[in-house]
Amino acid sequence: MVLGLISINSYSIADTYFVGQLGTLPLAAMGFTFPVAFSLMAIGLGVGIGTSSVLSRLLGGGDLDRVQRITTHALILGLFLGFIVTIVGLATIEPVFTALGADELTLPLIREYMEVYYLGGFLIILPMVGNFAMRAAGDARTPALILTFAALLNIALDPLLIFGLLGFPRLELQGAAAATVIANGATVLASVAVLRWREHLIRARYVSFDKLLDSWRTVLHVAVPAIASNVLSPVTVGVITSFVAIFGPAAVAGFGVASRIEALVMIVIFAVTSSVGPFTGQNFGAGRLDRVRRFAGLSERFCVAYMLGAAVVLWLVARPLVAIFDSNTQVISTATLYLMIVPFSLTGFGVMLTSVAAFNALGRPMPAMAITFVKLFLVYIPLAWLAARYFGITGIFGANAAAHLAFGVVGFVMLRRMLDSLADAREAEGEGGQALTTGRLI
Repeated sequence: MVLGLISINSYSIADTYFVGQLGTLPLAAMGFTFPVAFSLMAIGLGVGIGTSSVLSRLLGGGDLDRVQRITTHALILGLFLGFIVTIVGLATIEPVFTALGADELTLPLIREYMEVYYLGGFLIILPMVGNFAMRAAGDARTPALILTFAALLNIALDPLLIFGLLGFPRLELQGAAAATVIANGATVLASVAVLRWREHLIRARYVSFDKLLDSWRTVLHVAVPAIASNVLSPVTVGVITSFVAIFGPAAVAGFGVASRIEALVMIVIFAVTSSVGPFTGQNFGAGRLDRVRRFAGLSERFCVAYMLGAAVVLWLVARPLVAIFDSNTQVISTATLYLMIVPFSLTGFGVMLTSVAAFNALGRPMPAMAITFVKLFLVYIPLAWLAARYFGITGIFGANAAAHLAFGVVGFVMLRRMLDSLADAREAEGEGGQALTTGRLI
């Protein structure tokens, strides 16, 4: 999982580094595209989470036929949603980014990037669905290898297409987007091939309308709240970016650089909390709530210990680390300030992510969505707006930290109550938490 997530994040890190060589203005334009690009990923993540939740519980119960049908139909769903994203995205570039605070200097650059990026919308969603299906079956190694290959391809293509090296055309921001689209396309081909011919989770007989809507309904029961939860994050980043934009393009560039460094550090946390899904789903499907509870506790303790150590390191190296990406003093100051305030609070964010992943895997997506919505829209955004008025950009970053810590506690308490409720219900039914004899367990 760590290897796979490093590969995913290397896309944006590589793009940020090479685009930074073009100047501060193109880097600021990239900063504006981050929340929108992540929104597309959020749709893929949501469908992937829904698929993983259903498949892991079915695998825990030993129902292989439904696993094959739902895997096939989930990929068709990803393709359908991807084409919708492309059409809507291309039609709304100007109003969306204007609302995010882009001005007449950055908007043309943003349009160059997003016109290419949107054309590969379905190439973002499809591989996520396929990779989540493999992980639900207990195979995290193959998705990691596929994503590593795609990342290396993206990194290799970036300088060639951005700067026009080795006879390639100089495309600048369009080149960064094209490199990502090509790498995503390679990921789609590889993941579908593995699911079809090695895992045998894609069956030609299910490429039809027979039971298609039933499969979609089953996946979307978890996927829709998961998509909503995942989309809330980039929407929030977009709103916060508009707050930061008040302080100038260099501040937006600094915020973008810090966000990408944070995402890189958070890879380990995302890897651990992502493993909560297949583990929880399979063991819940097999009646082993005791293992679900124990794994949640292990995940939470690890998240706290890891992020405390990572926060100390970032505190010490923030300024020279940021200077690698841009030499502008305001960019460096903004990013350094962020990295000295927010990372310590990511301990709480890790605990919250564990709870959200467990709720989704248990087939109870509404508590996960409620935690995310309340945190971002009823606490973080209003608090950041208020703090910005009195404390400037420092207040925005402080509001982020406060929200992370508070909702780590909320997620911890809610998950324990849910597990207690499920245990009581199972005991009342006379199951007593006994494991089923069918199915594979991670």
